[in-house]
Amino acid sequence: MADAPRAFVAGHPIGHSRSPLIHGEWLTRYGIDGVYSAIDVAPHDFPALLVDIRAGKWAGGNVTIPHKEAAFERADNRDEAADAIGAVNTLWAENGKLIGGNTDAYGFAANLDQRLSGWRDGETALVLGAGGASRAIVHALLEAGYRRIDIANRTLARAEQLAARFGEKVAAHYWNAADDLISSANLIVNTTSLGMVGQPPLELDLGSAPVGAMATDIVYVPLETPFLRSAAAAGLKTCDGLGMLLHQAAPGFARWFGRFPEVDEDLRAVVLSDLAAVHAR
Repeated sequence: MADAPRAFVAGHPIGHSRSPLIHGEWLTRYGIDGVYSAIDVAPHDFPALLVDIRAGKWAGGNVTIPHKEAAFERADNRDEAADAIGAVNTLWAENGKLIGGNTDAYGFAANLDQRLSGWRDGETALVLGAGGASRAIVHALLEAGYRRIDIANRTLARAEQLAARFGEKVAAHYWNAADDLISSANLIVNTTSLGMVGQPPLELDLGSAPVGAMATDIVYVPLETPFLRSAAAAGLKTCDGLGMLLHQAAPGFARWFGRFPEVDEDLRAVVLSDLAAVHAR
């Protein structure tokens, strides 16, 4: 095991991460001699971790809150998605240089490709929320060919910053404009924490959505959020957010362990079982 590739997910705190479960399932499934660990790294210790990656002590790893921006700033080179989104969630070394990537937009799109057939045919999207996750969503929508993306957020300035980052196809709006924007949205994406366990529900009138409109939520606890339940009741085709978590893990696994893994119903079942066990405690 001494020469087995070692990868990690680093955050502070990190106990909530399901990345070790996902990567561990793949390592077992494919019989790969490798290790994937969750490590709690305080911000002042993060630079030392990057030194270890450059030195080859790790094959690489994922980073989560609060390290995504620091990883972006300290990487020697970044992939196109990381540059567009302004954050890094995947790290590896090439010839002693630290490379930063971002797989969140990939994960979002791959989930919809798998579970929301026809989503790429839309032209107008409504993104609810303007937090860090929304940058990856907007990037994915632009890459998929959407001609207009409306962002509704409680703080207009944050929505305006996001729109300015991505250009003329993206427009910022106050939150109370969301009900009106629904009438022209082929795809509605919730990136807020509203509807998560312990958070108030996301309440919108989805009855005006166009025929054939679709909805997705990046939240996956609960799997069917109040937003998705309302969307389904209004006749929209829906997709939960769990697949984004699963798919965003795949490119890193392929880079560190040499095999592109499959995101399938068996993997979903493993993670859903873990979620249910945690909720039951």
